[in-house]
Amino acid sequence: MFRRPVLQVFHQFVRRESEIASSLVLERSLNRVQLLGRVGQDPVMRQVEGKNPVTIFSLATNEMWRSGESEAYQMGDVSQKTTWHRISVFRPGLRDVAYQYVKKGSRVYVEGKVDYGEYTDKNNVRRQATTIIADNIIFLSDQTKEKA
Repeated sequence: MFRRPVLQVFHQFVRRESEIASSLVLERSLNRVQLLGRVGQDPVMRQVEGKNPVTIFSLATNEMWRSGESEAYQMGDVSQKTTWHRISVFRPGLRDVAYQYVKKGSRVYVEGKVDYGEYTDKNNVRRQATTIIADNIIFLSDQTKEKA
């Protein structure tokens, strides 16, 4: 007489727990960046004590558009916006190749992911930083320098 209600409550609890567990299944997500631009500075390699070294350089990407009200869209001024990206390379083989061969002004293609972090500056002020963690770097020929 007492056993049946206890079992029903137990089964309801188990069913509810399994529904919660199935709703906690992780969804797939994507954090992927592809950049094509010019290197703004020669890379530097930094190493914090007890951590792996990292190669860091900046990369400029440009966005161009025409402004004007012409239907032919060929009239009007060309505007350009340059965006600077901080690239960090942690992978051991890629990190060393990037440090050795990436040079200021060279054209590179970078694949990686966006990382948002915080650090404390010299004045003990907490700051936010956005970094691209590079998984792959492709060195592109620089035709402007080859002709010179």
